Amino acid sequence: MTDSAIDYTAVFRTLPGMVALLTPELVYADVNDEFVRVSGRSREQLVGRYLFDVFPDNPNDPASTGMRNLEASLYRVLATGERDAMALQRYDVEDPERPGEWQERYWSPVNAPLLGPDGKVALILHRVEEVTELIRARGRSGGGRGGRSRVLEAELYTRARELQELNERLRQAHSREREVALALQEAMLPDRRQVSPHHRAAVRYRPAVGALNVCGDWYDLVDLVDGHRVGVSVGDVVGHGLEAAGVMGQLRSALSAASRVAEGPAQALDVLGRYAHVVDGAESATAVTTFIDFTRHTITYSSAGHLPPVLVHPDGRAEFLDGATDTPLDARPDPIPRPQARTTFTPGATLVLYTDGLVERRGEDIDTGLARLADALDRNREQDPETLADTILLELLPPGGATDDTALIVVRL
Repeated sequence: MTDSAIDYTAVFRTLPGMVALLTPELVYADVNDEFVRVSGRSREQLVGRYLFDVFPDNPNDPASTGMRNLEASLYRVLATGERDAMALQRYDVEDPERPGEWQERYWSPVNAPLLGPDGKVALILHRVEEVTELIRARGRSGGGRGGRSRVLEAELYTRARELQELNERLRQAHSREREVALALQEAMLPDRRQVSPHHRAAVRYRPAVGALNVCGDWYDLVDLVDGHRVGVSVGDVVGHGLEAAGVMGQLRSALSAASRVAEGPAQALDVLGRYAHVVDGAESATAVTTFIDFTRHTITYSSAGHLPPVLVHPDGRAEFLDGATDTPLDARPDPIPRPQARTTFTPGATLVLYTDGLVERRGEDIDTGLARLADALDRNREQDPETLADTILLELLPPGGATDDTALIVVRL
């Protein structure tokens, strides 16, 4: 059966278990048949109405927290774009046939995002399993042991609530660490306005989606001491969070200094490799650096385990600079010099350096991502560097964001 022959509306309506679709404003967009049956509300009483107008907290129970917990979970999904499984909740429901009478109910909710073409949460899939009868059956089981069962059930409920609160505190702690790591990286990376003011260049950094997947990637662009060359580099530190941000700052600064006195990019990476060998957390870090000579129209380059820069010629031909690729920074025996290669360019060409978050996708060959990058650069090569950088990120990064951070440098030669 082809996709076009499937009636997805009918599939949704007949899904087992209670399932509803909520807008970002927490208004019911649709509900399945089981949701209508178990909730005791008609479709007309649900669709188009605000969730908590239909199901408010029990006003007779000042200690009730079901509505507040559900609201927090839904807004968490909207903010993070990630699935959120809630702990067991007591959430009383007003009897639809007896206004003012409230029924003690227990639920196990899961909320998941449905992303739109722009990568933002367009709808929330709200799936609920009612476990009220299970709770009551456990309370009735065992005859005279019913009291003990109720105690155990209350203990289970309490522990589930504690687990949910602990998870929430962990999320908040991770969020704070992410903010600190991003602020640290912003302080250590050169400002876009300070990047090689004498040449047309654009730099971008995009953190990964998720709480801690930030701050492993870096970029640098420096005028070299002879005045007619520019050093352009990117690198990637394995790991995430504050530790990776600190290592990133050390490696970027060291390479920036080494590039200013080195004879070429290979020697600069040799020095950086020796330094990385004594920096905790720099294991398996990668980097690639290029020296652009605007007088001789040459690019000299060397790579320490990093993906190759791409030189886009004015006719759209993409040349991947992979003639001097070597092991990561701290993995090379000391006396052996790193390889170095050189290529020429025509004025108007574009040099692009990037990190793996731009091109790597889980389950996909890396050559596919590199081909996708080359195609995008060819189609958009007439754009100025700032516009081209934004276009490349828009076309190559997944709509919901990449699972690894991304650094990008675009230089018009």
